Amino acid sequence: MNSTKIIGIVLIAAGIAGIALGGFSFTQETHKASLGPLNLSVAEQKTVDIPLWASIAAIVAGAAVLVAGSKR
Repeated sequence: MNSTKIIGIVLIAAGIAGIALGGFSFTQETHKASLGPLNLSVAEQKTVDIPLWASIAAIVAGAAVLVAGSKR
């Protein structure tokens, strides 16, 4: 397999994962205050939404790369 086919497959897989999951979340910890040996921190959970158009664009781009790679 050459690199263009691998890139195409990765783009298609990422697009399908974006449609299936819709987004992901992560926890960000920030240190608010430090008073001597006492440290105060806050853990915030943030969510990142993956737009549907970006997932579809990744699938279309992956298919285009696969088609262009197979014509060579």
